Amino acid sequence: MTTPNLPIDIALGVIIYWLLLAVAGLLLQNSRAISQWIFPAGAAGALVLAVSALSSLGGAINVAVLPLGLPDLPFHLRLDSLSAFFLLLLGAASIGISLYSAGYFRHMEGGSLGLLCFEYHIFLAAMALVFLADDAYLFMVAWESMALSSYFLVTTDHNIPETRRAGFLYLLIAHVGAVAILMSFGVMQGGHGDYTFSTMRNAHLTEFWASVTFLLALFGFGAKAGILPLHVWLPEAHPAAPSPVSAMMSGIMLKTAIYGILRVSFDLLGMPLWWWGVLALSLGLATALYGVLFAAVQTDMKRLLAYSSIENIGIILVGIGLGLVFHALNKDALAALALTATLYHALNHSFMKGLLFLGTGSVLHATGERDMGKLGGLIHSMPKLALLVLVGALALAGLPPLNGFMSEWLLLQAFLLSPDLPLPYLNMLVPIAAAALVLAAALAGYVMVKFYGVIFLGQPRMEKTAKAHDIGAWELLGMGWLALGCLLLGLFPVFVIFNLDHVTLMLVGKTLGSTAAQTGWLLLTPIQPERASYSPLVLLVIIVIGVLFTLFVVKKFYHGRLRRGPAWDCGFPAQTARMQDTAEGFGQPIRQIFEQVLGVIREVPSPYDKKPHYHGETRDLFWDLIYLPIAWVAERISALIGKLQQGRIPIYLLYSFVTLIALLAFVR
Repeated sequence: MTTPNLPIDIALGVIIYWLLLAVAGLLLQNSRAISQWIFPAGAAGALVLAVSALSSLGGAINVAVLPLGLPDLPFHLRLDSLSAFFLLLLGAASIGISLYSAGYFRHMEGGSLGLLCFEYHIFLAAMALVFLADDAYLFMVAWESMALSSYFLVTTDHNIPETRRAGFLYLLIAHVGAVAILMSFGVMQGGHGDYTFSTMRNAHLTEFWASVTFLLALFGFGAKAGILPLHVWLPEAHPAAPSPVSAMMSGIMLKTAIYGILRVSFDLLGMPLWWWGVLALSLGLATALYGVLFAAVQTDMKRLLAYSSIENIGIILVGIGLGLVFHALNKDALAALALTATLYHALNHSFMKGLLFLGTGSVLHATGERDMGKLGGLIHSMPKLALLVLVGALALAGLPPLNGFMSEWLLLQAFLLSPDLPLPYLNMLVPIAAAALVLAAALAGYVMVKFYGVIFLGQPRMEKTAKAHDIGAWELLGMGWLALGCLLLGLFPVFVIFNLDHVTLMLVGKTLGSTAAQTGWLLLTPIQPERASYSPLVLLVIIVIGVLFTLFVVKKFYHGRLRRGPAWDCGFPAQTARMQDTAEGFGQPIRQIFEQVLGVIREVPSPYDKKPHYHGETRDLFWDLIYLPIAWVAERISALIGKLQQGRIPIYLLYSFVTLIALLAFVR
């Protein structure tokens, strides 16, 4: 059933509203007006979009045709359960980021802030259009608008050479991916002259051409998502971009690629082949492990979070791959479980990673430092920020009862509850993949301990960090929204799953909610109560009771016999910040164990060196294996082509004459 209706009009109205805010920010040129009015107004539009998208889940499919575009090529829009879910993710996460931006950018110059405000809201509108597009033409227009606006946001500090290089790398890989996406649409279109998604759904491609389409889409969308080996732009762009932009790109923009993979593989192509899932699963595991290993050895807090985003995108791709395998083998109940975990983790990651990137923005604003080796002890001078970042760090570490645990636990259940699959290779792959997933989750906890402990705990390593100012009202409101989302998404999984059922019903024809709530909303049971169950509210009550009981016992029986004093330091009296674990020291075990994978480079001085210099770094091996050879080949080809241009008219006339003779010979 497809009917034009109110929800798609509301979504389109929010997009137009964001475009008007973009123009208003460009015209105002007043930093106070932009920060105090435009960004909060953008958050209000995001709230309207989130509420409308939530109400649209499970409703009738809404379609619309806009009188825009080229002659005989109008823009087609479609709002179904899949696009509604990702619009909900976009709206819910951008509320907190926009509110935070109102405080973060308040000291920026009016002209620069007006331009940034313009690019920011264009970015939001373009991502919303990606989720609503129902034809290849509008999709590519929105996709390229999203890429260009985010490029200009990344290069906000374009006076810095490293920022320009990061922006160029991001734009280059984004356009390479866009070409692959366009080619995948071309294969599905099949020369029929119709570019709409409805025609592509009925294309009935052969297995060969369907596989070509899937591979092109996986490559194209994988370039945007940061899937191995197309991930290299991500740890470069995130440190270069302003922190709210990093939060928007990691929390929301990466999910546009996840949306694209789901749209093509489950919706436009129909029934998948089992090996598509194996390929996606393998790439996802490699991406997750590679990302978390590099995150563990980073000293730049934004690069650490960037590699953590690569890890989480890998986990999401693992869920997609597992869902493809189950769906291809007609195990649709398990496919629904895998896709539920996938969508749940995508939503969770938008809140968790958005919160942590905003937290690093506040640290950077207050201290001017991004290097964790120069931070420390910020819990004393920035207690509000420390509490909010702790929520995000615990959630990203996968600890219950927060939301990160919930989605990873559901994905692990999909592995553990798998029946015997008809292919022996798959029966061998599933337990290995489950073990790799658990390893990635454990290392993510290790990374978050390092991230939070080095930055916030201990003593300040520099005087300016001891005098850092805490976050303001707008920052507190924005981060508080995201922290609340991390808590609520973890405490009420049954309600979340009931809403995700509309998406899984559309993609694989099965739901999880009736099974998950078979023992009531308090206890989550993915398959059967005797196999696995979990109650986050009960766990939270136990934790609270345990803490209160401990405090009561201490106060009742040990009051008067307690005293505070410095930590024992093996008898050494001079306690300084140099005795604390550093970011380099914390990551040393991982660096030592995985030295070959991490491409470790060390410079160790001689014991007789009077001025010893120690140097160590990790290098992404894919630069040497893939990107540097490509750059070398491109440079050689450019040099050869450049020889044709000598700047002499006789040479150009000779080229024209030879070309004319060749054409005449060809025609004859």
